Amino acid sequence: MIDFTLDPVSGVPFYKQIIDQIRFGISRGNLKTGEQLPTVRSLAVQLQINLNTVSKAYKELEIQRVLETQQGTGTFIGAEPVRIAPEEAREKLRSICSEFLSITSCYGFTVEEIIVELKMLKGKK
Repeated sequence: MIDFTLDPVSGVPFYKQIIDQIRFGISRGNLKTGEQLPTVRSLAVQLQINLNTVSKAYKELEIQRVLETQQGTGTFIGAEPVRIAPEEAREKLRSICSEFLSITSCYGFTVEEIIVELKMLKGKK
């Protein structure tokens, strides 16, 4: 399972952020075929957003056959493989890193300090 998070200042609609997180989760192996996702209601409550936003994300992924919804049972990762182009993955990582560096530089942290901290955090996992 993945921990869904939303960035309200990114300019990317919440439903699109949910779609991207599911697609990347599948392509990176963090979500497996047949794995159950949170219900629309529980994910909306968890993320503190409108039910329709989660529903829109799930519906779009159902149309793409990435998700399968079974009435009364839930929403599951479908068997349709999800492949993220290397360029798309690199661009997503670049965007995340750029935003992260902007925030940390506002507090005066250097890239070297950030790298040291990231390495320490990685060692704790």
